[in-house]
Amino acid sequence: MSEIDLAPLKTAIAPYLSLGRSGLLPALHAAQKLYNWLPEEVASEIAKSLRIPLADVHGVIEFYSMFYNKPVGKKIIRVCTDQACALKNADGLLSHLCAHHGIQPHQTTDDLSLTIESSPCLGICEQAPVALVDDQAETNISPDFQQYELGVPRSIVDGTLRILTINCGNGPTRLKKYGEYAGLKKAKAMGRLDVIEEVKASGLIGRGGAAFPTGIKGEGAERAIGDQKYVVCNADESEPGTFKDRVLLNDDPHRVIEGMCITAYAVGATKGYIYIRGEYPYIVPVLENALTEAREAGYLGEHFDIEIRVGAGAYICGEETALFESIEGKRGFPRVKPPFPTTHGLFGEPTVINNVETLCNLPLIILEGAQGYRNYGTEKSPGPKLFCVSGDVAKPGLYEVSFGATMRELLDLAGGVADGKKLKAVLLGGAAGAFATAEHLDIKLTFEDLRAAGLPLGSGVVMVFDETRDMRDVLKRLGHFFAHESCGKCYPCQMGTQRQMEILDRVAEGRVIDGDFVRLQDVGWTMTDASICGLGQTAASAVLSAMKLWPELFEVKS
Repeated sequence: MSEIDLAPLKTAIAPYLSLGRSGLLPALHAAQKLYNWLPEEVASEIAKSLRIPLADVHGVIEFYSMFYNKPVGKKIIRVCTDQACALKNADGLLSHLCAHHGIQPHQTTDDLSLTIESSPCLGICEQAPVALVDDQAETNISPDFQQYELGVPRSIVDGTLRILTINCGNGPTRLKKYGEYAGLKKAKAMGRLDVIEEVKASGLIGRGGAAFPTGIKGEGAERAIGDQKYVVCNADESEPGTFKDRVLLNDDPHRVIEGMCITAYAVGATKGYIYIRGEYPYIVPVLENALTEAREAGYLGEHFDIEIRVGAGAYICGEETALFESIEGKRGFPRVKPPFPTTHGLFGEPTVINNVETLCNLPLIILEGAQGYRNYGTEKSPGPKLFCVSGDVAKPGLYEVSFGATMRELLDLAGGVADGKKLKAVLLGGAAGAFATAEHLDIKLTFEDLRAAGLPLGSGVVMVFDETRDMRDVLKRLGHFFAHESCGKCYPCQMGTQRQMEILDRVAEGRVIDGDFVRLQDVGWTMTDASICGLGQTAASAVLSAMKLWPELFEVKS
């Protein structure tokens, strides 16, 4: 007979039973809060209650890194060891914590009081090194690791513009301060098709990394036929070096909600979801409060409402179709496209999915008009843009500028390379991006100028490395990130990220063997050409760019 009392579980998951399979992730989160992990009896009860095959429940638990099918500590400390934090001695922080508690990374104390893990990017890169202690962020950690701040990470915001970030920097903005949803009010006076045409005329291009025209996406969903239409906010901000959506969501949630409401009105959607990454638990109460305020004010409710879904540690769920699968209660495997989300998206229905920054542009576009919006930026890259500046700069933070500012101007805003050192490289676009050097500093930060230079804008990551940094270690960490995060659905990515990691490990250890240079290129281009989603297609992007810039790193030592 089970020693686990399932009575509290039945109460905890009751709100999700009507959702069927789609209630699986929230049910697992609720269960794990109760028991600290997900024992077999708990998984079985959830499977029975939601009428899901038990094997599928286990498949979901094992897919997401923040779900546990074995006992773990009552307290879990996750130390970010991805690139921005690595530059600030994250390895030293992890070693210090493990030594202090007498365990190794990914181990649990004998009394089950504590588990310590190394973690992929926690999205607080401007305050590196950082950790996540249960549901609180540990930041402002002193060099000796003896002092720190615990709670919601502060927002560090600057730039030549303060339009999208006007309410950012002082904690969550309540509706009373945000004011009425003036953009939504104007949109409803314009008519649905006029709203879509205004967004198309604005030239807004998605800010999540894929760079698809936002107005075209909305137009496709509006024309699509379906029993139900959805608007989804992709807040699964997991690209190493990216933290802009964290700041927007925490400090100005109503701007995101208003952007979703405008989209829903334009395309005829009645249901919305905000899918937020599991590493941002401290933002969930902020969003819940903002949604309550929006309902009480009449912006949400009868005609359109929004539900929060919390991820559980899977970078792949930033890919739009993998995110749909996750909301539907499945492993986050990307779908083969076509069909595209605008006709066959969430639950197979027409769906518009945009990231946080993209949605925050919509109230501005409607209020200012397309021509007013185009007063910012360039002809082909209009509007304001947020850049996440981290690494070896004097003032890391979130910077808002007009498209068209140069990289040099952005780095000057951030105080230049820290400690008077020289610049070695800038990683643009995050782990899925590419490296730039000092010769690229005067390139304008626009889609068109960066594309001409063979560089990606991506999600707005600008990670700086000074002259002292060993780029072999940087590449090694990138290799481990993608090998860890590959979902395994398609063979080119599953095997390719593993082979890439193995070669980069040898490079970092100075054990390059004959043929590694060619092998690394072959693996990289195979993933780029043959993977079914953006993860595999960009997993070698930064590595291939490094091979062009620093071929000597990959040479066999005599």
